[in-house]
Amino acid sequence: MILAEVLIERSANALNRPFTYLYPFKDKLTAGVRVVVSFANRDVVGYVIKVKEDKRNKDEYEKESGFVLNPIKSVLDKSPILNDEMLNLAKEVSNYYLSPLISVLQTMLPPSLKPRFSTLKAPKIHYEKYLSIVNESEKDLTAKQIELLRLIYKNGKVRKRDLKSPSIIKKLIELNRIREIEIEVPRLKIPEYKKDERKNLTADQKKAISTILNSKNKISLVEGVTGSGKTEVYLALSEEVIKKGRNVLMLVPEISLTSVMVSYYLRRFKGKVAILHSELTPAEKYDEYRRIARGEANIVVGARSAIFAPLKNIGLIILDEEHVESYKQDNVPTYHAREVAFMRAKTNNSMVVLGSATPLLETRIRAMRGIYNHIILPERINKQPLPKTTIVDMLKGYNLCRDSHMFSKVLYEKIKDRLEKKEQIILLINRRGFSTSIVCRECGEAIKCPTCGISLTYHRNDNMLKCHHCGHVMQYPKTCPNCDSKYLGKTGFGTERIEQEIIKLFPKARVLRLDSDVGRVRNNISRVIEKFRNQEADILIGTQMIAKGHDFPNVTLVGVVLADIGLSLPSFRNTEKAFTLITQAIGRSGRDKKAGEAIIQTYMPEHYAIQLASRQDYNAFFNAEMKIRKASQYPPYTYLISLTIKAKKEDLAQDIAYQIASDLTNKNYPDVKILGPSTPYIPYENEWYVREILIKYKKEDEIRKYIEKLRITLQNKPSVSILVNVDPFDF
Repeated sequence: MILAEVLIERSANALNRPFTYLYPFKDKLTAGVRVVVSFANRDVVGYVIKVKEDKRNKDEYEKESGFVLNPIKSVLDKSPILNDEMLNLAKEVSNYYLSPLISVLQTMLPPSLKPRFSTLKAPKIHYEKYLSIVNESEKDLTAKQIELLRLIYKNGKVRKRDLKSPSIIKKLIELNRIREIEIEVPRLKIPEYKKDERKNLTADQKKAISTILNSKNKISLVEGVTGSGKTEVYLALSEEVIKKGRNVLMLVPEISLTSVMVSYYLRRFKGKVAILHSELTPAEKYDEYRRIARGEANIVVGARSAIFAPLKNIGLIILDEEHVESYKQDNVPTYHAREVAFMRAKTNNSMVVLGSATPLLETRIRAMRGIYNHIILPERINKQPLPKTTIVDMLKGYNLCRDSHMFSKVLYEKIKDRLEKKEQIILLINRRGFSTSIVCRECGEAIKCPTCGISLTYHRNDNMLKCHHCGHVMQYPKTCPNCDSKYLGKTGFGTERIEQEIIKLFPKARVLRLDSDVGRVRNNISRVIEKFRNQEADILIGTQMIAKGHDFPNVTLVGVVLADIGLSLPSFRNTEKAFTLITQAIGRSGRDKKAGEAIIQTYMPEHYAIQLASRQDYNAFFNAEMKIRKASQYPPYTYLISLTIKAKKEDLAQDIAYQIASDLTNKNYPDVKILGPSTPYIPYENEWYVREILIKYKKEDEIRKYIEKLRITLQNKPSVSILVNVDPFDF
């Protein structure tokens, strides 16, 4: 009797263990394939993690074990969908992030290969039918048949649908002159670029490359000011690694940067580059994933999930803009691409390069302590000075533009000047939408999301109210839902409103907007960026998507419309994120021969994050922020795990959260501090009430054991759920 241990597709903590099924078929079963099984009277997809033989028969097994032994209904794969390295990686990620193994497998694999029932309807391999020669003899053929035979012979093979002669084709196949073959056709159309040779490197770039290649330390931080040529360092390192017969994994934090980085790599490594990111269709992901697994690409370029690409023999892993929070996933499994990169590097004995003008504080301190190589690129490659920056206090009425309260006089005049000079402008406001909230002028209530309780944002483009957290959408109401008043007012502003104001102030200007609303339409992000790079627009308005990694040679002015966004949020990283965003945005200006300038509009002009960002003074910010982190005992001085407790009833969520916090406190673990429970900014989600606990610790063993027991304790409470987030980026 052959038995299989199967992980089923559901990722609940209670089901984070294999279930045993009987294998009833004659063909050999191997671990690593997907199967269809019955679970709780429903068909589900599972992943086989072990196959074993049992000498007992089915009746004996059921009698001795006390369990009914159900048969596997069908096997979906002929061979394992993950090799040993990737399966071991999945287990390591699952253990480190305290996440169910099945959830890691589902994250690693493209839609068509996920251990999930929906994969049965997902795209499969796309084949095209071709005709090829079997026997070129023209004996006993008609003129028409000879004509077609010669055409196929001359071309080697011809696509069947290009030939409009089905009866002749059928006859030639019957006569064994030609045959029909199927050839897999990739659905992703990769752009063609003219091959680009390696550029002349600066002395700093050469030193950086030499240090990384020759150091015994496998992890390096490349800290370079904006425009210092980090990308050229990545490309040169990739060349050296590929020369040695090894492969490269190149990560960027957002889709908006993927097309840019792909173009750099395709120009240097024609035909060797594969692409993985969320803007690809499921079919394109499936094709690219299989192409990588077959070893047909030396380089993979992609966003966060590309860290799980089935690339073998990795010699180099690069995380560009390593400071960006989108490298961290906040739903199960709560992995960070950087930590997974370290795991893969250890297995492959490969180098890891972390690049940024504004590294995370944790990364910077590790580099300073020698845990990582610390490589500094102190100057822009063209020796251009960093942009001249002006801070404008928007609390002072005399600074405001007469025609719009959203712009200062100086920013208005600078925009006007650049438009006259045919130079380009970037305007950053890290908030999408038209108005940040709709408030009733009678009762004073803001219209809130019924799902999670935060204010809905007005989007003028489609006249809808939208929740930027859970995605809830509703039509703009005619009256207040609270008091039925007709007097509704719009407060605050976002990218849509700025776009409207710019069009009003500068009607002849060509304006583009880039935010996640625009990005919802496939390929819009790369289309907008390419249009702006080709100088088909004068002004680009956007959120943080436009603030990092882009190189627009004709941009000479950056305006940060409202620099304060985020500074008042309850997060230990709020100042770091504000400093980074402003610094990166300023760095888009003056990257070519023309001098750059930046205007920072703010209601908090004396805040140290804004002052130091205006001077691009990362060292001073690092020193100031590290003192605050040390005093408050946040990373890099402690490790963090957050627990998010959700319950159908508010008092139940509160009670369980207090029980956990009290129990943890009473354990008296050394160097452990418990914060909370607290009510988060978003107090309920999808009718579940939410409470949070933050655990600060220095040694993880006891805390991890406690959380594992806690998950087992809570797994049988259907009205309660717990999300464990190891190393939360934000809290």
